[in-house]
Amino acid sequence: MKRLVLKTLAAALCFGAIGLAQAQTKTLKFVNQNAKGHPIVMGMEKFAEIVEAKSGGKLKVQVFPGGALGSDQANVSALQGGTLEMASMNSGIFASLVKDFAIYDFPFLFASPAEADTVVDGSFGRSMHAKLEEKGLVGLGYYELGFRHITNSKRPLTKVEDIAGLKLRVIPNPINVDWVSALGANPTPLPFPELYAALEQKAVDGQENPVATINGAKLYEVQKHLALTYHQYNPQSVVISKKVWDGLSADERKVVQDAVSESVKYQREQSRAMAGSLLDSLKKGGMQVTEFPAAEVAKLREKMKPVIAKHSASVGDATVSAMMAELARIRK
Repeated sequence: MKRLVLKTLAAALCFGAIGLAQAQTKTLKFVNQNAKGHPIVMGMEKFAEIVEAKSGGKLKVQVFPGGALGSDQANVSALQGGTLEMASMNSGIFASLVKDFAIYDFPFLFASPAEADTVVDGSFGRSMHAKLEEKGLVGLGYYELGFRHITNSKRPLTKVEDIAGLKLRVIPNPINVDWVSALGANPTPLPFPELYAALEQKAVDGQENPVATINGAKLYEVQKHLALTYHQYNPQSVVISKKVWDGLSADERKVVQDAVSESVKYQREQSRAMAGSLLDSLKKGGMQVTEFPAAEVAKLREKMKPVIAKHSASVGDATVSAMMAELARIRK
């Protein structure tokens, strides 16, 4: 009887230890709208590897690509409520929470990815993310989506006037609606998970996204024409729920922040390495690719000026001035 009691006690202690270990393991759900294989998802997967290694398995990350847990807007609400831990999404989407973030969607803002890196990794980028904390989010770093281009199923685009009349899907925010309207096209705001079906069913004629997204979402299956316009560059904020962040220990926070910083470097490298090869792949797959001559690019920029002026007023003088001062410093 004594031996049986000891065995029972040992088993109970063993199961208790297992339960405690499981209780101490924390899992972070990390979401994005792009498909597996996209450079952003690759960055997220690298983050997951680093977190598990640095935490000794006490922190785990589940990556959910392809809009598996809903739209960006739904994800933002879940992050604020603490039912979702992390997300990476277009920084401009946060303009619905903090108007200053609309500046990241300004057309022709950045001249190169390197220029964008300097801005978002520096004091300007950090100050922008600091504005999210009162909205229940903590910004940890920036991935990149890359430069955006226009695709459509109707005709090749070789001049600005060719864009007029097209029904184009845009990210659901005011500046994207306005710049598409300024070109005489018809903007249609849609969450990204709904885009492929809308193109396939001809509910919209086209859309605008970087090459990696066009390829990853297989938009070449429902789009014939790709115009390389380089009209926008999208930083991607990597954010964590403030409720979740506040519940992490100092050591856990360091692991997460360090892992984001390491994965940012990796993600951008993958994004830039893939850009050229993916464009070749799209061409071989049957997409007809055009590029605007310099004179047409100048016309495109001219049409964007009223849009930039309008949204500069709504974003706020302080934020616009800080961005322009930083760009001027970099370009010296």
